[in-house]
Parts: sequence; structure tokens; C-alpha cells
Amino acid sequence: MNLATIDILIILLYLVIIIGLGFWISKKASGNIQSYFLGNNNIKWYWLGFSNSSGMFDVSGTAFYVALLFIYGFKAAWLPWLWPIWNQIFVMVFLAIWIRRSNAMTGADWIIKRFGDDRGGRLAHMIVVIFAVVSVIGFIGYVFVGIGKFAANMLPWDLSNGMFTNQQTYALIIVALTTLYTVKGGMYSVVATEVLQYGILVVSCILVVIFAVKGVNYDQLHQQLPQGWASFWPEWKLNLSWDHTFPQANRKIAEDGFTWFGALMLMMIGKGIFASLAGPVPGFDMQRILSARRPWEAAKLSGFTNLVLYIPLFMMVSALTLIAFNVFMPSLQSQAKPDFETILSQVVSNYLPAGIRGVVLAGLLASFMSAFSAFVNAAPAYLVNDFYKKYFRPDAPPRHYVKCSYLVSIGIIATGCFFGLFADSLSSLTIWLSSALYGGYAAANVLKWIWWRFNGYGYFAGMLAGLLSATFVPKLMEWLSNHYFSGYNEVFGSGIGTLISFFIILVLSMSASVIGCLLTPPTEKNVLKIFYANTRPWGYWNTVLQWVKQDDPAFEPNRQFKWDMLNVLVGICWQMSMVIMPVFFVFGYFRNGFLAATVWILCMIVLKFTWYDRLKITAA
Repeated sequence: MNLATIDILIILLYLVIIIGLGFWISKKASGNIQSYFLGNNNIKWYWLGFSNSSGMFDVSGTAFYVALLFIYGFKAAWLPWLWPIWNQIFVMVFLAIWIRRSNAMTGADWIIKRFGDDRGGRLAHMIVVIFAVVSVIGFIGYVFVGIGKFAANMLPWDLSNGMFTNQQTYALIIVALTTLYTVKGGMYSVVATEVLQYGILVVSCILVVIFAVKGVNYDQLHQQLPQGWASFWPEWKLNLSWDHTFPQANRKIAEDGFTWFGALMLMMIGKGIFASLAGPVPGFDMQRILSARRPWEAAKLSGFTNLVLYIPLFMMVSALTLIAFNVFMPSLQSQAKPDFETILSQVVSNYLPAGIRGVVLAGLLASFMSAFSAFVNAAPAYLVNDFYKKYFRPDAPPRHYVKCSYLVSIGIIATGCFFGLFADSLSSLTIWLSSALYGGYAAANVLKWIWWRFNGYGYFAGMLAGLLSATFVPKLMEWLSNHYFSGYNEVFGSGIGTLISFFIILVLSMSASVIGCLLTPPTEKNVLKIFYANTRPWGYWNTVLQWVKQDDPAFEPNRQFKWDMLNVLVGICWQMSMVIMPVFFVFGYFRNGFLAATVWILCMIVLKFTWYDRLKITAA
């Protein structure tokens, strides 16, 4: 592809501004690790919300969603439940408040407040540090693969050499540019640049939608869509057929294992409940929550993230998919085994006009840099604050820890990029991160909230079993399906198989958690009392409640469980309507779009009274 001069100038201008802004803001983060990792808890909640949204709006995820929507149609709106995307609703409704009340610096620091600083607490603490580093390295590998694949398809220069492919070279260059301001500026630079990047993303979304829908004959388009493509509501079987127009897509559906859609939905819901109750993994999402000034502001930033993320994201996804249907379909049909993950880059590079292409390229580059910088800011906090400072140099000068953070950040980035060099595809990384790794995280982290007897030893045992299982169970499942259950593999593909892996890992991790807990003494009484009185979770805490009441008879437990569950259900409907609404409108199903908009507004009104107006009381 030959970029127009205006496109190149727009991209270069964006890079100069974003790197310059990052360095300018970085002066605020140079004092100590509190300012470096949490912005001194002085950043307004809505800026944190914009930053969080920008970090989640990554080019790898966008490419993945475009491929899903192209192949599966409106039912693709349900497939992000694989993560699940509605874990953000649980965070918004109550988990953000519980997390922020701790006044911790990281998720591992929070663990010490839950389990204490004895041997069991330290084991739990160390396993969280390990998990945080492993997960961040995995996500850096994920975004590395995404930006490399995207850049290699959209930029005209061949940068391949004897050591790296063209895709890998582009990824390394963009990673190096992002590293410059991220490592130097910490949380302040990350938030400031991500807010600007979010604005660029929204502008690029609007431009793409305007170009995509201009002159579209919707009656003709609807007739060309494959049977079942425009059906939104889940059915037991997918009931989508590309037989007459694009049989390669049918093969992709079979490989993904999404044909038995009802079974997939049930398993996604089961997985989603556990993954959502576990709370955010120790990464950039948790760092934003801990950076909030107050607990109710942590909840508001999580709600704001939902509000400002999904409509622009799925506007762009829908518009790019619409362009693919109109102009890119013949190219895909001519390929024996098309790579659906390159639809985004091919559409942008070949079918957008000059000027608009430059803005969109800058926006998608911004989405990568946002996601990357968010992850890079998270992992060093665990290694520097929770490992190096805690166990080796607790009394060093504040600037010493900031300098250590620079070195650790570079090491984490290098490791993540190395991991990305050997990843097969976005799909393989997405499945491993969302199913295997999260399966190992869920069990112990659900129990830590709801069961007072759960201790640091149980947490360590459960997380260790989960990490080991996440490494070996998917490989074992693949081997079994290839050698003993080939018929099963042909019917269900890899999709349901990966969810089965999640539940196997969950059971193994849960068993190790409970056994490790019951074979060891409970957490120290005073630690439990302080944690419960401060955090006030609901669940099986009656024993600790009685201890707290002995010291403070006026203490009132958390009685918000019914309200929280109501708000979670309304919130999931609110979020789902946000996801599907722009898809309906962009593809010309205006009646369905207005219906989704009505549901969105009604859910927002309900949440205004049942959640937002009650925040300062419930989060006090």
C-alpha cells in the first residue's frame, strides 16, 4: 500500500505530540513510586475512566471483534462474554469500592491486607506478584502480535531482515516508541496520553462510520447477507450458513467450535460468574481503581469506562465490517484459507480515502499505544513495590525505586515481546488469556472475598495449582482430542474445548484452595477484623462480624447483596445494549437499533436510582 503524503504527516504529527506530551507530563511522576504508579491518588475519576477505556480499546481486540462480526453476524455481540466483558459491571457495582477501601498500591499489596504478613500471607503475596508478571507478559505478547500484524498489512515499507519478519520489525519499532514516554512518566504520562489517544480514537470512529454508510443500499446489502447472519438472539445451534457465498467461513466456525451456540452460552455464563466475582486481575484495570481518590470515585470511573468504551469501539468495528462486506468480500472469497484477523488492516489500508486513512491509522496506533502503556505501567509496580522494596531494600530513597521501575519496565517489555515473537495468532493468545489463565485465577480470588476462613496458604495453593493447570491442561486437552476424541473435536471444535479447559482448571484450583486452607490455621484474628471492618464485603463473614461487634457494637455489616445483584443484572443489559446498538444502526437495522437505544436509556435511568444515587452511602 502506498500511503498518501497527508497520511504520513498525520501519523508523524500524532507520534511527535504523544511522545512530547508523555515526556512533559513525566516530571510529575519522578518523585516517588506513589506518584509513579498511582499518580498520588490525585487524578480525577473521569480522566481515569477515559484512560481505562483507551487502554481497553486496543488494535488487537478491534481486529478480533471485526473478524467475529464478519463471520458470526449479530450473534458475535455475545462472544465477548468469553472474557467476559461484563466483569466490568461487577467491578462498577461493588468490587471497585471494596478494592479501593484498602488504600493499597497494588493487587499484591492488597493481599497482605487480606491475609496478613505472616508466612501464609507472604506466600499469597508472592504468588500474586508472579501471576501479575505472567499475565502482563502474556498481554504484552498479545498486543505485540496485533500491532505487528496490523502495521505490516497497512504500511508500505518492507522492513524484514535476516533476524525478524516484516511484522515483527514493525511491532518492535512501535513498542520502542511507546516505551519512551511510558517508562519515563509512569501513571501521569499514561493517563494524560491515553486521554488524548481516546479523543483521536473517537474522531477516527466517526470518520470511518461516515465513510462506511455513505451511499450504502441497505436493501441490497440485507439480501446479500448469509442466512442467519442478522439474527441476534442466541439459539441452541448457531443456524448461520455461508454455504452458497463463502464456505471458508463455515470451516472457520467449525474450527472455532461455536456451532453449538446454546452450550457455548451456558458455559460462558458459568465462567463469567466466577471470573467476574474474582475481580480484576492484577493489572492496569486494578491500578486505575487503586489510583482513584475515594472508593465511590473508583466505582464511578468503572461505570464511566463502560459508558465511553463500547459505543465508539463497536461503531468502528461495525463500520469496518460493513466496508469489508461491500468491497473486500471478493478478495476473501478468492483465498483458500483466509486470515480473518487481517480484515481490519486490509480494509483500512486499501479502501479508506487519503486523509481519513491517516486519522484512522493514527487512531488505531493510539489504541495499541494505550493498551501497551497501560500494561507496562502495571507490572513494575508489583516487582518494585511488592518484591524488591518489601524483601530487599525497604528503606531506600524514593528516587531509587523510580529508577528501578525504569529498568524493570524495560525488562518486562523485552520479555513480553519475546513471548509475542513465538505466538501463533491473536486467537490462540486470546483463548489462552481468557480461558486458561483466568481459570487459574478465578477460584482463589472468589473465595478471598466471600469466605472468612480462607487463608493465605489456601490462596497460594489455589493460585499455584491454577498457574500450573493453565500451562498443562490446554495441551492435555488438545492431545486427548487429537488422539482419542477426534469425533468430539470435529463437532465442537476448539471453542467449547477451551471453555471445558477453563472449568477443569477452575475445579483443580478450587480443590487446591480448599484443601490448602483447611489443612492450615486461619488468618490471624486482628487481620481479619481490620480487613472486614474496612472493606465490608458481603458473604460468609458472620464469625468475623461478631468479633468486630464486640469492639464496636454500632458496626453495621454490608446488606447490599440484593441491590448489588439487581444492579449487576441491569448493568449487563445496559452494557449489552451499548454493544449491539451501534451494530444495528451501522448495518441499517434501524428499528432494532432504536429498540436497543430504548433499553440502554431505560437501564441507565434504573441505575441512576438503584446504583449511582446510593454510591456515597454504600461506599462511605
